[in-house]
Amino acid sequence: MSNKLGIDYVTGRVRAVVDEVTRFFVGDEDAIEKILAAILVGGHVLIEDVPGVGKTFLSKILARVLGLRYSRIQFTPDLLPSDIVGTKVWRQDKGSFELVLGPIFANFVLADEINRAPPKVQSALLEAMQEGQVTIEGETIKLPRPFIVIATENPIELEGTYPLPEAQLDRFMIRIRLGYPKDEVELLRRRVSWRSDDPTAQVRTILNGDELLMIRDFIESSVIVSEDVMKYITSFNAIRRDPRVLAGPSPRV
Repeated sequence: MSNKLGIDYVTGRVRAVVDEVTRFFVGDEDAIEKILAAILVGGHVLIEDVPGVGKTFLSKILARVLGLRYSRIQFTPDLLPSDIVGTKVWRQDKGSFELVLGPIFANFVLADEINRAPPKVQSALLEAMQEGQVTIEGETIKLPRPFIVIATENPIELEGTYPLPEAQLDRFMIRIRLGYPKDEVELLRRRVSWRSDDPTAQVRTILNGDELLMIRDFIESSVIVSEDVMKYITSFNAIRRDPRVLAGPSPRV
């Protein structure tokens, strides 16, 4: 396949994904494209917005359109790390410990209200998001590929929440707000036409996990960055020396 044919194929498939998402999600298409761009290059996404703008709904649509196994983890103050990654359980009938995998073993994980979990639980995500693996009682286990985390948090309700540490924030490629839909009448029209509280069953699957990985490999091998662009990107490290900034951008790539 030539590079041009590859580009045409990838852009066509990505456009089909965006079109299918916007058939159901009434919102800023630019925000959808940014989230999808992060996913296509292997990044994780933090959606920070008020309740009711469709954060959970959008994540379910994206998982279905991309053909990925979806898992939702509702973060609460009493959550334990083992509730996420799993644990080993003693089986009396077998006379041995059995590994029980947690909900993080999915391709597309929604970490809902991530800032409600205590720091020990948030730290359990660090290894998963950066290394694509988890450690359960000393045993390291690889997570399925692709592995994508979409986390949400409510910025206006602070009671019972824990600020995300910088190390956690640094694992997200983008931090974004969806905002209120510009056409709320259209949102109501679609809600009436769905005749269902959850129309995601009507969403068409456009990609699958293997195809997504191939697109990622294509993007990785096709992008050429000039020396001037590299220098421009690294020029932002001047922000680190600004006394008004607590922590500047990291060199993570």
